Amino acid sequence: MKLSQIYNILNTISPFEFQEKWDNSGLNIGSMDKKIETIYVSLDIDSSIIEKMNPNSLLITHHPLIFGGLKSLDFSLHPSNLIEKLIKKDISLIAMHTNFDKTHLNRYVFEEVLGFSISSNENFIISTQEHWNLEELKKHLKKRLGIEYLRIINPKEQINSLSMCTGSGASLMDSVKSECFLTGDIKYHDAIKAMEQDLMMIEIGHYESEKFFNQIISRELEFLSLYVIMLDSKNPFTF
Repeated sequence: MKLSQIYNILNTISPFEFQEKWDNSGLNIGSMDKKIETIYVSLDIDSSIIEKMNPNSLLITHHPLIFGGLKSLDFSLHPSNLIEKLIKKDISLIAMHTNFDKTHLNRYVFEEVLGFSISSNENFIISTQEHWNLEELKKHLKKRLGIEYLRIINPKEQINSLSMCTGSGASLMDSVKSECFLTGDIKYHDAIKAMEQDLMMIEIGHYESEKFFNQIISRELEFLSLYVIMLDSKNPFTF
């Protein structure tokens, strides 16, 4: 199957035009005329992922390898080192990032992983009006997401509404209308701001909240005649 055919299928599943202006979803490396024999899917890309892949294949990731403009390709530095390895093995790369967040990932984690009922879904922020006791909510999040530790800002004993954005969503806090906001990568000054605005926030981890990308996109591509192989990228953090 040609890469262009696979690209069009992915564009139907989650249109690339939905991505944010700063994003770089779509074809990162490769040629649309290339014939693909095997598809791999992974949240991220690193050297160990590339080593596991066969030549002449396609890798679909959540996070783009190329974000900003590259002024040079120094193969001793990231991401140029990975670009070199991909080209040498004739591996194409497509990223499905903010477009997939909007169409699939947020909803899947909120409904199927966390088991919340959706009351609203606006852009990146998905919400519920369910009522939770703090201790029960902490246990629930740890169990469902496989998290041992949670960082909590401005804790409230009773939560009557909560919202979530997978990955790094702290910058969206001004748009949150719930009492509690679940997201990853909460910076110190975001935490101060949340306290001043009386917003409870729980850091659920970037990797931990997005690690379900593989199973979602694999399920969407089950109908293809090509092999779709899931590769597990590692959480870069050790706790």
